[in-house]
Amino acid sequence: MNRHFVKALTFQPALMDNNTMDETRRFYEAGWTYVETIIVVTIIVILTSAVGLTGMRYVEKARVSTTANEIAVLSLALDSYYLDCGSYPTEEQSLEALWSVPVISPVPSKWDGPYITKKDFTDPWGNAYHYRIPGPNGLSYEIFSFGSDGQEGGEGTDADIFSWEE
Repeated sequence: MNRHFVKALTFQPALMDNNTMDETRRFYEAGWTYVETIIVVTIIVILTSAVGLTGMRYVEKARVSTTANEIAVLSLALDSYYLDCGSYPTEEQSLEALWSVPVISPVPSKWDGPYITKKDFTDPWGNAYHYRIPGPNGLSYEIFSFGSDGQEGGEGTDADIFSWEE
């Protein structure tokens, strides 16, 4: 490359007059333009939405785990009820028998509850837990939730959650 050409490309303030230097200084000191601000805001929105979508996936997983844990707590409460009363509540008595003495026959004479700390028989999606007696495959009972869609069957977070599954 010709050294005179390179010299012409370099910034040489001594060759500029005061007007040109003032314009150059103002250009570099002007700050953010409107377009640059819009670009930065767009990048922030894209990053925030990516984080939000990832977070929502973890919220759904947490709801599934919470449902399984609440079903396990209800199972323990039913077992305590059985030890005190000699039988599990009937389907008509429902899980309400864990909170207050059943009024539907057979009324247990040795009820010593409440067997749970709060009267909440809904899953994290707001649907009621289901209770069946007897349960499948010779089990004494079954407690289940229909998952996030509130309907039988499904996959992922829509899948049913049962007391006899791990």
